Amino acid sequence: MKNANGAPRGMMRRTLLATGLTALAIPAIRPARAQDTWPNRTVRIVVPYAPGGGTDVTTRALADALGKSLGQTFVVENRAGANGIVGSEGVSHSPADGYTFMVVTSTHVMTKYITAQLPFHPLNDFTPIAMTARYPLVLMTAAKSPYTSVADLLADAKKKPGAIAQGTSDAQSSFTANQFAKRAGVDMIEIPYRGSGAYLAELTGGHLPVAWGSTATAMPLLGAGTVKVLAVSSLERSAFMPDVPTVKESGVNGAEFTGWFGMFGPAKLPAAIADKLHDAVIAAMETPELSQRLKNLAVDAAPMTRAAFTSQLAKEDLLWQQAEKDGMLPKG
Repeated sequence: MKNANGAPRGMMRRTLLATGLTALAIPAIRPARAQDTWPNRTVRIVVPYAPGGGTDVTTRALADALGKSLGQTFVVENRAGANGIVGSEGVSHSPADGYTFMVVTSTHVMTKYITAQLPFHPLNDFTPIAMTARYPLVLMTAAKSPYTSVADLLADAKKKPGAIAQGTSDAQSSFTANQFAKRAGVDMIEIPYRGSGAYLAELTGGHLPVAWGSTATAMPLLGAGTVKVLAVSSLERSAFMPDVPTVKESGVNGAEFTGWFGMFGPAKLPAAIADKLHDAVIAAMETPELSQRLKNLAVDAAPMTRAAFTSQLAKEDLLWQQAEKDGMLPKG
């Protein structure tokens, strides 16, 4: 039988069925095509710290490199406040569409254990993209200080329990200082400062016995001859100060710490976008400009797969959980 237009009804049913199947298939294809064309507009990278610091400097260089390789503008937005919490919270609530990311330090995971009523979960509310660089902390003293080694410092601390102060400037240096004193079996006073710049005058003037800071803080002071570095907190010596022993080499076991810079997106970010950005970040870290920026800050590039980075975050979560139980974390 034929329909009103003269076409056989069986043929019409087959045509409609084929058209319907094609229509049903279209929605399944569209998401993949959208991700393949990412990015097609400006991408925002939030740095939840003040401008000019190590995280900010490296992220701006990274943004330039990503813009060149991915063909879109990557802008850096500083949203400082509450040790990175303000900016991180904003990213956690952003759409998971590939146009908002952040770069934070290793304190990101630690905040869960040092901040009451944290407005986000450091692991569950973000998608890990890439660890970009790693850095140790250093134990510094004034150039004219009588301490020439960790052994000198500990000998003095044992003679004067509770009298030797060590300056800190953030959560990671506070943890490292407390862990160092505990593992060394000495009673030392922690004096927290608002940033490394706040303690430098007292340290270099000889009014603060020792302080913990980043390699980026220490390198210019070493060059100027105003400080001595007694030890680095990493398991291995830093390539940027190869003559400085590790804390372990100095006789204190179990007091290691290595910080990092890492990029994250909001939770539920499509894997295709996360993988594409990860690959671009790792490639960018090998460009001459960014490699030089890392050297200037005395930090090491840290290429790592997304799976390895995620695993590292889980391990650190357990580390900070134990550190809280041991009373080695500051409370904010």
